[in-house]
Order: sequence, then structure tokens, then C-alpha cells
Amino acid sequence: MMLYKNLTKSLYFLFAISLLLNSCSSSKYAATDKEYKRMAKDFSKIIKATPPTGQYIDSLNNEQHFVGTVNMGIRKPNYVIIHHTAQDSTAQTLKTFTLKRTQTSAHYVIGRDGKVYQMVNDYLRANHAGAGKWGTVTDMNSCSIGIEMDNNGTTDPWTDAQINSLCSVLATLKKKYSIPTANFIGHADFAPGRKNDPRNFPWKTLAINGFGLWYDDILTMPPLDFDTTVALRIIGYNVSNVGNAINAFKIHFAPDGDSKTLSESDKLILYNLYKKYL
Repeated sequence: MMLYKNLTKSLYFLFAISLLLNSCSSSKYAATDKEYKRMAKDFSKIIKATPPTGQYIDSLNNEQHFVGTVNMGIRKPNYVIIHHTAQDSTAQTLKTFTLKRTQTSAHYVIGRDGKVYQMVNDYLRANHAGAGKWGTVTDMNSCSIGIEMDNNGTTDPWTDAQINSLCSVLATLKKKYSIPTANFIGHADFAPGRKNDPRNFPWKTLAINGFGLWYDDILTMPPLDFDTTVALRIIGYNVSNVGNAINAFKIHFAPDGDSKTLSESDKLILYNLYKKYL
């Protein structure tokens, strides 16, 4: 009987410890989850206000009226920007993105183990892209989803679990929001010279699965008058600093070469790709 009582007490103790640990784990981000809900509620008040608050045209020489239309919808993303976290763990990144002073975030964080963490509603704007330009887009945060991959950007390998989870996320996003294949790009593509992520990334694997473009296995020589700067611009790169644009192009499509000049093989790749963007 005594043995039974001791065993029961031990099991009860272990059960209590388990509940405590689960409680601590679930409440780790309780404060920031609460703040997220408060901010979302404030956003909803802004959207519901009729007429819209703070949208009066000051210089108007006539009356401004509000008539609600029934033909409207929520803004949807048209790009996906992939980053590496440049941090040591998923936990460190989650902490960084839940501190107001950092002023940085992402819609999704994907760990080395393949676990996916959503941090911002797809329809809301996350602070992930910053200053840059891709084609005519300069405010990428307003039209994109940011995905941070847990990777220090130097020595970390990309795990199969991580890439598999990323492809699953991208497949859902592409289908749900009709995101064009060419609009899956890296942070370095959007911000050449300022950002270099994601480094050593398996872009070809993503392209095979329909996320981003890649060059063909058989390449043809470009014509003698092939303008590489124009080609970079047509793909989407900001060519105000051509060297930075070339470097960003090589980070994405020719990761073995990290420079600001195009080799002959780089030109073959560039010529093949630019024709896909025409």
C-alpha cells in the first residue's frame, strides 16, 4: 500500500511539473500576443471608421463626402521576400521580433528543424524589407510577405526539413494570393549593396517547385550588342549602382562568385534569364 501511495504521489508530482512546464511554454509570448491583439483591434477601428479618419483632403476647395462602396476587398500580397535571420537560433529571432525597439519583423519564421512560426497576418504589413527597389516597387513591405529562414548566413547549412517546410508555405501563399512565379525573390535582390541574404540559398530547388525563375541547363551566347545593365533592370534589379546590382544577381544565380563584375559564364546566365522576364 505504501509503495502504491508513493508511486501515486510521484506520478502526481510529474503531472504537475508537466502542466507547469506547458503553462510556462504557452505563456512565454503571452505579453506580445496580447499586444498584437491590441494593435490589430486598433487597426480594425481605423478600417471601420466612416468616413475614414485622417483622410480629409486639406486643400480641397469643395465639400468632401463619403459614400461606402460594396466593391472592395482586403489588400493582398504580390511578392514573397526570403531572408536569412543572421542569428544563432529560432528562439533568438522570435525574441528579436517581439521587442519593439528592434522595429523589425516578418510574417513567417522557419526554423532549422522545419517548424513554422507565423508572426503577422498575411494581410498586414510586416517590417522586413526596408529600403530598396525591385522593378518599380520601392515600398516592398506594403505588397509582400517576408519569410525569415533560421540561418546565421555564414556556416549554417540549409536543412531538408527547413526547405521542405518553406516549399509548403510558398505553395499555399502562391495559390491563395495568385503570386506570379517570378515574384519570389531574396532580400539581396530588393536591396542590393545593403543586404546580402539569403546566402548560399538553394534557389534552383525553389524554382523547380515553381517559386522564382532559374536559367536553363543549355545556354546560348548573347549577341554582341547585349546590354547587361538593361538586362539586369528588366529582371528587376535597381541599376543605379550597377556593381551592387551585379553582386546581388550573383548572390542569387551564381553564388560561387561574389563580386561586382560579370564573368563570361555570368553573362550567359543573365542573357538566358532576362529573356524569361521580357
